[in-house]
Formats: sequence, C-alpha cells, structure tokens
Amino acid sequence: MSTITPPRRRNVASDILIVMTRELRPVAGDPFSLVVGLIQPLFFLLLFGPLIVHDTTTGTTHQSPWAWFVPGILVMTSLFGTAGTGSNLQYDLQGGSHERLLVTPLARSSLFTGRALKEFVPLVVQAVVVVLIMVPFGFRPDAGGGVLGLVLLGVLGVGIGSLSYALAIAVREHDWMFWTVHQTVLFPLMILSGMLLPLDEGPQWMRVLAQFNPLTHVVEAERDLFAGQIATPDVGYGFLAASTTAVLGFVLGLRALRASTD
Repeated sequence: MSTITPPRRRNVASDILIVMTRELRPVAGDPFSLVVGLIQPLFFLLLFGPLIVHDTTTGTTHQSPWAWFVPGILVMTSLFGTAGTGSNLQYDLQGGSHERLLVTPLARSSLFTGRALKEFVPLVVQAVVVVLIMVPFGFRPDAGGGVLGLVLLGVLGVGIGSLSYALAIAVREHDWMFWTVHQTVLFPLMILSGMLLPLDEGPQWMRVLAQFNPLTHVVEAERDLFAGQIATPDVGYGFLAASTTAVLGFVLGLRALRASTD
C-alpha cells in the first residue's frame, strides 16, 4: 500500500531571496536607472544647497550647513525613490505577470516581502553616491554614524516602498487613484519634515503637525548620525519612526495581498 508523501514546506526566507533577486535583476542590468533617480536630489543640492550654505538662520548645531542639508536630501532620496515603486507592481497586476507568480510554489507572503526588501539595496547605493559627490564640497560625514544613517535610510525606504505596494494592490487597475494619493501625501510629508527648511520659526500649527510626521524624526536622526552624534534621543526616535513605518507597511501590504487573492 503506497503512502502519499506530503509536500515539503516552503522555506519562506529562501522564497523572499528569490523574489528579491528577481526584482533586483533589472536594476543590476540597467544601473542607469539608479542615476535617473538621483537627478532630483542632485538638483536640490546644486540649486538649493548654496542658499542654505550662505544662510545663517538654519539653526544648525553641526559643523557646517552641509551637515544640516545633505542628510535631509538623503531622506528625500528615500522618499522619492520608493514612494512611486508601487506603480511597477500595478503594471505587473495589469499585465498578468503578478498572477503568474501566484501559481508558483513561492509563499504568497514572499511575493510582497521580497519586493519591499528589495528597496533597501538601490536606495543605499544612491545614498552612498550622494555622500561621495558632496565630500569635495565640504560635507564631512562621520564614518560610524554614516553607516548607521544608511541603515536607517534603508529601513525607511523599505517602509515607504511597502506602503506604496500596499496602495498599488488596493487600487489595482486605477492608475489615477494611485498617483492622486501619491502626490497628495508626498509633498505635505516632505515640507512638514524640515528636510529643506527649518521649521523652528514656522507657525505653531506647522510645528505641531511636523511632530506627527515620521519623516521629521528620521531627518533629525540622520543629521545627528552623519555628524557623529549617535546616542541622542533624536536618533532613537528616528529608528522608531522608520521601524514603525516598515511594520505598518508590511501589515497593510500583506493584508491587501491576502484580500486580493482570496
């Protein structure tokens, strides 16, 4: 009497790595796409940076105005580089490639998690390029704090990317809805984070709203870390804000994926 061998349980970590590799392959094959993602931050550094450098009202306690401005631009790179990535998933949903992945033996959760974690790699690469470009202009990042700053950027990017994927799954074929929510949320978050201009002298209502903006705490943490100030409350709040964003993104994304495939 023959017995039926139960199917082997999938290794979720291995499945996540497979999906990450699949998503990173186009980036590795076309590194120019990473350069395109740097155009906007570099324009801000080139055209906005000199105004900050010659402005003594930033209230920075760091060694130079670049130490105040560059970390904010790195957070901007994280924001703009990952907030729109859900459009790629939306394209896959409309083209049918996502459905083809659903019938593979890969764990369903890995299809979302692998995509989200993939954002860590190109984002850190872009941040390193920005830092290297700014060193000749007088930016002097602390080595240890800079590494932690890159990790913090990566965690934030994973969180924002996962929220973007969750939105793409929720609205599916409605491109206009995805980009409407994207633009409506993106710019208020950017302005209320203090990444471009200090909010210390702003109106009270802006300063109150800024405290509820996770990007505010990440920006302040990045400034401390790149200045070598590692053990500060702002660094702790920054990692808490980025981690909370990542957890929220994963929870919403996995729930949206589960709802769309039931």
